[in-house]
Amino acid sequence: MDQHETEPPPENDPNRTRALSDPNRTQMLGDPGKTQMAPGPPAAAPTRGLSVEVIPGRQCALAGSPAREQFLIEFKGTLGEFAGGRTPLNICLVIDRSGSMEGEPLDYVKQACGYVVDLLAPDDVLSIVTFEETVDVLMPPSKVMNRDLIKQHINRIVPGNTTNLYDGLALGAQQVLSSREQGRIERLVVFSDGDPTTGIKDFQSLVQHVGEIKKRGITTTFLGFGYEFNEELLAGMAKRSGGNYYFIQRPELIPEVFRTELDKLFTMAARNLVLKFKTARWVQLRQVYGHDVQFGQREVELELADVEKGTALDLAIDLEFQNHPLGHYRAMGGRLTYDDAVSGRQETLDVDLMIEFTSDQARCNVPQDSRVAKSVEVSMASRVVERTMMGLKSGQVTAQMAIADLQKTQMLLAEEGRTEEAKQVEQAIRDLKRGATQEVEKTLIGTVTSLDQGKRVQSSE
Repeated sequence: MDQHETEPPPENDPNRTRALSDPNRTQMLGDPGKTQMAPGPPAAAPTRGLSVEVIPGRQCALAGSPAREQFLIEFKGTLGEFAGGRTPLNICLVIDRSGSMEGEPLDYVKQACGYVVDLLAPDDVLSIVTFEETVDVLMPPSKVMNRDLIKQHINRIVPGNTTNLYDGLALGAQQVLSSREQGRIERLVVFSDGDPTTGIKDFQSLVQHVGEIKKRGITTTFLGFGYEFNEELLAGMAKRSGGNYYFIQRPELIPEVFRTELDKLFTMAARNLVLKFKTARWVQLRQVYGHDVQFGQREVELELADVEKGTALDLAIDLEFQNHPLGHYRAMGGRLTYDDAVSGRQETLDVDLMIEFTSDQARCNVPQDSRVAKSVEVSMASRVVERTMMGLKSGQVTAQMAIADLQKTQMLLAEEGRTEEAKQVEQAIRDLKRGATQEVEKTLIGTVTSLDQGKRVQSSE
């Protein structure tokens, strides 16, 4: 058993639990009011694309007694204008051209790809890979100089046979890596209407595959079309890669969805976010909402979603404390590394979770900070949606039961400003009422993926 209360370790022990002489972190952070890493003095344009703020549910916990508290870490994309305009892209379109794409689906994909070409700037790098039983480079990485020629290549795409998603991803990643330049936003955008039917096709291998691609700095977004694609697989890969998942109900919506994805890339503030943290020995980690983290784990590494300008990413953490003496303490020490779209460099920010232990019961009984409470509530709503979706698939939940649960969730999400997810749940309710269960599952798994990422539009306050 740790003896850090009565027999403190030697002064040179780096893990020594100690009260802080600078509880407000003024020496480290330059801000006496908040535990956060500030981006620096005001300037005509932001110096960084991301800021971080740590918000404890309550400032104090009761000393000499077991205690528990939740914290919210807010990662905020800048609201200001970027100096020098948007960051150039290095993007690869990875297109399923298996036999099921013949006709209208493939025609709309071609239109959407042409639309993408028109939106890109001459300094952007574009490559295109197609996959069926075999995979091919339709267009190697090239600056977007001759738009008409690129569209001619796109219009030559013809349907093939089976679906080799794994190799399509691998070849797409090769294109991006072969044209890598510092400061470019790197992204795969994958479009598929079916399940992998050839090559490596099991769930774990594919999810691990995009995870390895992510470790090389490339985020992957997945667009699923029709009713044959495996929504659990595409959503699982999107979550592991830090990208987005879209369910396209009708082929004519494909260009609109491509535009939505490009808008996010054009306003990228921070990407490749990795948060590493370690809890103090007297702290028990209970939960990191939206992430699969083992209870009691002390050292954690999280790969977080990219953050666009004007958006925030919320990460809620639940901690439990042993009996602890009076004073200010660091419950968790963390460090965030990420690629900043404003500075053009990899940046590092320290992220510490602080708590004061006091004998004043009244100070410990104040209401939880509303921002923390809302974040946790939204995360719990994600689990409700997940249970409803799984209940529908297994037959343990009827359509009427699901509608009742989803209506409550939709109201909560709307009240919390999660407009996009609220619309998705509302669409799922409409689909349930008309008996379109397949569409419900594909919509709701996207809702769960989005809520677990924790991203939202920043308030104007």
